[in-house]
Amino acid sequence: MKTIEIPEIKTDRFSLRKIVASDIENIYKGLSDPRIIKYYGVNFQSLAATKEQMAFYADMEKNGTGMWFAICSLDNTVFYGAGGLNDLNREHKKAEIGFWLLTDFWGQGIMSEIMPLICDYGFSKLGLHRIEGFVETDNMNCKQAMLKLDFRHEGTMVDCEIKNGKYISLDIYAKIKTA
Repeated sequence: MKTIEIPEIKTDRFSLRKIVASDIENIYKGLSDPRIIKYYGVNFQSLAATKEQMAFYADMEKNGTGMWFAICSLDNTVFYGAGGLNDLNREHKKAEIGFWLLTDFWGQGIMSEIMPLICDYGFSKLGLHRIEGFVETDNMNCKQAMLKLDFRHEGTMVDCEIKNGKYISLDIYAKIKTA
C-alpha cells in the first residue's frame, strides 16, 4: 500500500488539515457526545480510549487505505469536526465517505462546503471513480445531506448490521466521477 499524503485545503472560511495528536480532546468531545454518535460507528467513553480513533486515522494514512481531515477555522483556533475517506480500494477505485461535526456547528452549511472538496480530492488526486456513503436508514439529516451533495440513493440493505442489540438497515449512496 502507498502512504497517502494529507494536504491542507482551504476555503474562504475553513481549513482542512491532517489530524494531529493534539486534536485528541476535540475528537473525544465529538465521539463521546450521544447526539453525534447516535448514528456513528464508534464512540469513546474516555480520552484514553480515543487513542484508538487517533491510531485509526494514522493507520489509514500510513497504509494508504484512507484519509481524514480535521475541519478547522482558517487560523486553526476552532475545531469543527472531521471528515474524510476510508476503506479506499485502489483496485476498484472507490472509497467510503464519512464525517461528523461538533453539535455547536450543526446547521451552518459547513458540510455543504467541505464535503465537495474531499470528494474532488478523492476523484482528482486519488484516482477514485466512486465514493460511497452508508447511512443508517433512520438518520434523516445525513440522508438529506447526501442528496444535497449530489450523492444518488442506490438502495437499502435491510437488517444488515446489529447495533445496540438491534438490527439496523443501511441506505447506500454513491457519487460517480464525471468526466
